[in-house]
This record gives sequence, structure tokens and C-alpha cells, in this order.
Amino acid sequence: MPGTRRTQFDPARFLAAAGVTHRMIQVKAGHVFYSQGDPADGIFFLDSGRAKLTVVSKRGKEATVTLLSPGDFIGEESLAGQTEVHLATAAAVTPCKALKLSRKEMVLLLHEQHEFADIFLKFVLLRGVRTQEDLIDQLFNNSEKRLARTLLIMAEFGKPGEPETMIPPITQEALADMIGTTRSRVSKFMNNFRKLGYIDYNGRIHVHKALLNVVLHDRLPHQTATRPVVVDHFPTPAHQRKRAKVVSPTGKE
Repeated sequence: MPGTRRTQFDPARFLAAAGVTHRMIQVKAGHVFYSQGDPADGIFFLDSGRAKLTVVSKRGKEATVTLLSPGDFIGEESLAGQTEVHLATAAAVTPCKALKLSRKEMVLLLHEQHEFADIFLKFVLLRGVRTQEDLIDQLFNNSEKRLARTLLIMAEFGKPGEPETMIPPITQEALADMIGTTRSRVSKFMNNFRKLGYIDYNGRIHVHKALLNVVLHDRLPHQTATRPVVVDHFPTPAHQRKRAKVVSPTGKE
């Protein structure tokens, strides 16, 4: 009908209407949804809070794969097959509330609810893009830029609407684990960011839009405020070029 506004699709409300509200779970900060190597037999829809995916090597080194926000699915690899295991650990960074679905329930929803299937497909595609960006970040960016990017992600800069400039409570140790560096280096970078007005930090971290300069424009806090001027070199016009001398093998012009 003309003039009728179509409301935005809300997966959380949809799943609740589908009769899975009794599967709502609470996960405390620091606790896990599942651990690396556990059977992949269920999927979570993050309703509130922040979480992260981490992997641990055989030598015990931990690395953060990605950060998760409300509206994300956790454990989508459960749909890959009956014998799959989780390749990462999903842990709550802040207190989380999530809806839990079994593999069977998820498959049924995807087959019967096309709108829900579209939302899930979009999430999977965006997750793939995000994973590629995270890999590039780890391979090519130093720890200072990785910290800036992590703070921006936690503040949800780049998403539609006004960003949440105050990120959830998080320790410098946790930030160090996320970007693969030490707490002392994170403390140094945070102090630099604060001095330059990129963040305010007094128990809680407030992220300012200026921090985008560090990531989007390859600007680090220790660099000067202006880039060196690059002079373009154009070919000299033909009438201004000196005629080249042609020398014969005997040495004569």
C-alpha cells in the first residue's frame, strides 16, 4: 500500500516468534559459548553483548580471529556437516545474551523461512569479507594500527547510524591478546591516542572519529600532521628536449 513503511527485519524478534525464546542463554564476561575442538552441533544468535573468536596453536599461543557484535551468528560452521568440530573458541568479552539453535532447527528455518535465509546468507558473506580484512590487518599492519582498528570495530564505526563512541568495558590485557602484542605496548599506544585526542580514557574508553585517520589514511600518531608534497614529473615537451647525439661505432657523431 502507498505510504506504508516496511519495518526492518529483526532476526532476534523472528527467532523469538518461532518459539525458541526458552533457548535464551546468558554468558558471563570471560566465559565461553563453546571451546575449540567441541562438537559443532549448535548455532547462537548474539542478542546483546560483545564476544570474540580465538584460536590456540599447539604451542599454546592464542590469537583473536574476529570480534562479534549483537546481530551476529556464532558457530555457523555447525551447518557444514554432522561430524564437524569448532575450529575456534567463542568467548564473551562482555556479559552476553544469545539465542541458541540446534543444527536441526537452523536447517528447518533456512528451508522454510526465505527472509531469514536471506539474512543469514548476507551475514555469512559479510563474515567472509571481514575475515579477509582481519587477515590483511594481521599480515600488513603493525600493532599500533591493529589497536586503532580494534577500537573502531568495538565502537562500531562504519555501521549505519550513530556509532557507539563508548566501547564496552575491556582491559588492556584483553586488548593486547586481541592484537597480538604486550600490555605495555597497548598502554603506550593508548596514551599516545589520548594525547592526540583520538580517545578519552578514564575507566571506560570513548573513541573519537579522528581515530579513523590512523586506519583509513595510514596515519600513525608519531607521524607529522602533513604528508610530504609529491611532485608529479611530466615528460618534457618535444620542442624543449635537446636533440640526442648519435655516436657511430668509430666515435664520430
